[in-house]
Amino acid sequence: MKCYACELCGYEYDPAVGDPENGIPEGTDFADLPDDWVCPLCGVGKDEFVQIETADAQEIAFE
Repeated sequence: MKCYACELCGYEYDPAVGDPENGIPEGTDFADLPDDWVCPLCGVGKDEFVQIETADAQEIAFE
């Protein structure tokens, strides 16, 4: 499973972690997130996310 980052605020969605505060369990692939899921930090939709090569918060490499 690949990680995705919000282009607006930089929030990283890691499927290994999920988004438990918003009801998304660990192991949920980005493609399987509900259509109405939004970035927990800035509120933008999934269409504002890009796949990233690394989940390292110190260095984000956008594809």
